[in-house]
Amino acid sequence: MRLSQRGRVEPFHVMEVAKAAAARQVSHGDAILLCVGQPATPAPAAVRAAAVTAVNDEVLGYTVTPGIPELRWKIATEYAARYGIPVDAEEVVITTGSSAGFQLTILAAFEAGEQVAMTRPGYPAYRNTLQALGCEVVDLDVGAETRYQPTVAMLEALPRVPAGLVVASPSNPTGTIIDADELAELVAWCAAHDCLLISDEIYHGISYGRPCASAREFGTHAVVVGSVSKYHSMTGWRLGWLLLPPELRRPVELLQSNLAICAPAVSQAAALAAFTPEAVEELDSHVARYARNRELLLRRLPELGITTFAPPDGAFYAWCDIAHLTLDSQAWCAVVLDATGVALAPGIDFDLARGGRMMRLSFCGSTEELDEAIDRLAAFLA
Repeated sequence: MRLSQRGRVEPFHVMEVAKAAAARQVSHGDAILLCVGQPATPAPAAVRAAAVTAVNDEVLGYTVTPGIPELRWKIATEYAARYGIPVDAEEVVITTGSSAGFQLTILAAFEAGEQVAMTRPGYPAYRNTLQALGCEVVDLDVGAETRYQPTVAMLEALPRVPAGLVVASPSNPTGTIIDADELAELVAWCAAHDCLLISDEIYHGISYGRPCASAREFGTHAVVVGSVSKYHSMTGWRLGWLLLPPELRRPVELLQSNLAICAPAVSQAAALAAFTPEAVEELDSHVARYARNRELLLRRLPELGITTFAPPDGAFYAWCDIAHLTLDSQAWCAVVLDATGVALAPGIDFDLARGGRMMRLSFCGSTEELDEAIDRLAAFLA
């Protein structure tokens, strides 16, 4: 049988751990998933009600490829409300989750063989998708000295200007937020060097006192990626969006019309309610719980001997150095799951160079489960 090289992509190890945890739940009934960045809460009540109405009253056939006009307009107005910047609905393209938006951007903007820079540690699906679509990934080795975010100095030090740069703030796996002035410098550098900046902003709305800036505040040259998955607690609804520079709008539309036709119609109809005041009140209560979970972790991680981790400014992750426990995070996480039922994400997923000594812990579940998980880990390590 013929198999393409692009299909030999690295596994997304987090999802492999989640699969093992599901098996553990079937066999033992005690799994606690701290491996996946998925809110433990359902979509807001207003969203679920809107979905029921749409299913009962609407045809829910194909929508226009860029998305229903009402939703594009609503998202555009959100940028004006949140960041004080004008966004036209024509700049917004609704996609099947932010993942599809990322794929469409790569296909529309880059030729096979071109270089795209991203941070290490960084979200593995960026790397794997870029490589599957024929791009060469350039690692920007980031650490605590730059708060795990890229800098213009790093770009200037590269042998040649990359075709693109991926920035995530709040980031996955570190949860760090890039300062507005640093983001502005990156946007300006990329615009001046014909390097397309792709700004992943899917965790905006989830932060703990540190403000999140949007790349759109500093010009229209960058691609901004958004989603209802994280803050809006709608991962499985598979709905995201892009803010696109003028020259990319038509190519992305053409690609989407051929690859997917449109994003899920029922999710588009329901997502209109995700931005209502009653939904936002419910969602902000989730963020308050994440904040409590964060404080619990900061207090209890030292019980596990974990004292070095990225500052979780936003999102819901703790990127932890576990070199005192292992230099093989993948094997260690498997042992921990088998012994305790607690599922953790191995650092090798996010950092191919030093991930063996790191692990990512997600704290978006219930506070009670998180506390129980730390109890189990402390007993296991003791």
